[in-house]
Formats: sequence, structure tokens, C-alpha cells
Amino acid sequence: MIDEDAKEFLHGELRDLRGAVVWKLDGLPEYDIRRPLTTTGTNLLGLVKHLALWESRYFGEVFDRPFPEPMPRWDARGTDMWATEHETRDDIIGRYRRVWEHSDATIVALAIDAPGEVPWWPTPSVRLFNILVHMLAETSRHAGHADILREQLDGSVGTIPARARGPQPDAAFWESQRLEIERIAKAAGAQ
Repeated sequence: MIDEDAKEFLHGELRDLRGAVVWKLDGLPEYDIRRPLTTTGTNLLGLVKHLALWESRYFGEVFDRPFPEPMPRWDARGTDMWATEHETRDDIIGRYRRVWEHSDATIVALAIDAPGEVPWWPTPSVRLFNILVHMLAETSRHAGHADILREQLDGSVGTIPARARGPQPDAAFWESQRLEIERIAKAAGAQ
């Protein structure tokens, strides 16, 4: 049965993932959080901007509880996936945190089976449960992207800063691990 315990569990997981995504920007210079690190231009600050936009829509518009601030709209150029030179880190992270507050209020106020409408989905009638699962999956997916991007930038991994996790393997360990995996890949590719 999907009940309030399930709602609180999903909500707690979403909260944790939001924090992990924002942590990925900590300590990095402005250029590194904005620079395109994939062929499609994926970057850390753009992931935060994207998540803020879509979370505001899913927990706002879908349940007729619109986020009270103007939000950029999605367009074919993917402008929700990168920040302009006029959008600051503080602006985007601050907006994302305000979206969290708004979303959290929606999640707390509504029952897990509260109805909503997602007009851009093929089957628009949904429940809060569906949107919680959808946003948990979406945030988790982008937290994984952010983890890989951050690792490319400075080797940081995980959902919390290394200093909070305790002793971690050093660079020599990871290089040895990478070389072993490379050796295995070559051996498998030669078969």
C-alpha cells in the first residue's frame, strides 16, 4: 500500500539528492561549474538550473500550486541546461532552494494520492506519488551526471564532501584501479 510512510521515504530521498547536487558545485571556480564537459554541453550549474525549473513545474503547475517566481521556460535550444553570463551561481542555487521550499510545502500539504495534471505527458492524469517518483528519478539521474562531471574536474566523488566521509583511497589507488580496469577491457576486447 502506498501511504504516508512511503511519501515521507520518497520525500526524504529527494531531499538528500537535492543536497548532493548542490554540493557538487562547492569549492569550484565559476568557470568549472559552467564549462561544457560533454559533447552536448552538460555542466554542473546547468544541471541545477534544469532541476529547479522542472521541480517547480512538477510540484507547482501539476497540482495547481504554481511557483510564485517567474521561471525560464524550456525551449528547443535547451536553455534550461546552462546558465547565461548574467545568471550567478547564487541566483541559481538560491532559486533551487526556494523551489525546494515550495515543493516541500506541496508534498506536505497533499495526500500521496492527490490528483494532478501533467499536460505534456501522454497520460496527463497523475497522483502525487507519480510525481514524487518521477522527480526522484530525474534528480537521481542528474545527480549521477553531476558526480561524473565533478570527478572529471577534481576527482571528488560521492554525495557528501570527502572530509565528512572519513579516510578515502588516494590518487595512487584510483590510478591503479583505473589501469587494472583498462587492462581487463583490452583483454576482453581482444577476444
